[in-house]
Amino acid sequence: MSEEKTRIAKAALDYLPSSGSVLLDAGTTTQALADAIGPDTHLRFYSNSVPVAFSLLKVPGVEVDLLGGTLRRTTVAAVGERICRMLDEINVDVVFLGTNGLSAARGLTTPNPEEAAVKRRMLATAETRILLTDHSKFGLVRGIRHAELRDIDIVITDSGTTAKQCEMIRAAGPEIVLV
Repeated sequence: MSEEKTRIAKAALDYLPSSGSVLLDAGTTTQALADAIGPDTHLRFYSNSVPVAFSLLKVPGVEVDLLGGTLRRTTVAAVGERICRMLDEINVDVVFLGTNGLSAARGLTTPNPEEAAVKRRMLATAETRILLTDHSKFGLVRGIRHAELRDIDIVITDSGTTAKQCEMIRAAGPEIVLV
């Protein structure tokens, strides 16, 4: 789904604030967003992902705060109580979140309970909450719920998403952006 993720990331650029701060979750779609950020961007970014933070460091105008904790080998993302305490202290304009599964009945899910806890805390930090997900995640339930669709303001997804899936998102409350 690399082509879809690239399109999603490019669309997400339109939702970056002109000033302020942004929180980027770990994941391949949020990584695509970090890779797409241009040199004219002047924002503070927070992330729990080492690869995302490393990509952001290549952009000369941004400040990068790597949120620490225990690194998971699978995702190279920080998890645990330490990062949850850090997230309790910050406020950002926008959070870009990923997910492993998205179901009308079970919400947004991820296999690891510690990552789910971090994602929940991420949502609480932000004024605007944006989910970046490709259509392959729709209908999947992957372990632990980290959010309901009503917790999200905007879902940016690819054109492989069906009309029925789009209606499910709209019915729950978020705006949907198809790319």
